[in-house]
Amino acid sequence: MRWLALVIGAVLIVIAFVASGRVADTQQGMVSEVITLFAGLGGVSLVLYAWVSGARPRPAGLPTPGVKATVQIRSATELLAGAVGLVIAVALIAGVALSAGGLWVIVALVLLLPMTLGSAYLCVRFFRAPKREWKIDLRQLTRLR
Repeated sequence: MRWLALVIGAVLIVIAFVASGRVADTQQGMVSEVITLFAGLGGVSLVLYAWVSGARPRPAGLPTPGVKATVQIRSATELLAGAVGLVIAVALIAGVALSAGGLWVIVALVLLLPMTLGSAYLCVRFFRAPKREWKIDLRQLTRLR
């Protein structure tokens, strides 16, 4: 089911990109713009669903097994993901600043705030961990759960 959602989402994103080339200041252009917006929204929603749908919360009624509190070792994969996220955020904000101007930078900062905070959190969590492992495992970043 997740793969089907991923494929349909990717197809809808492609449809959005194709329809965006036909947007004009006519009635047909407005229809293409609506198709672009809905296809993009649906495609991104399905891709995100396929990406995160494997995580299942533990039911509240079940007792937790007796697990000792252990120190979790943080890998450099978290540092890599956080640093790449920060670089992408800076590049996007710089692109908005160069192309759209100062007021749009504020909008970009607000829209990218969750991404920036999450990426910074990954970096800080890595450096504050008592045990760090300087190993980067790219499979950890790319596997579907």
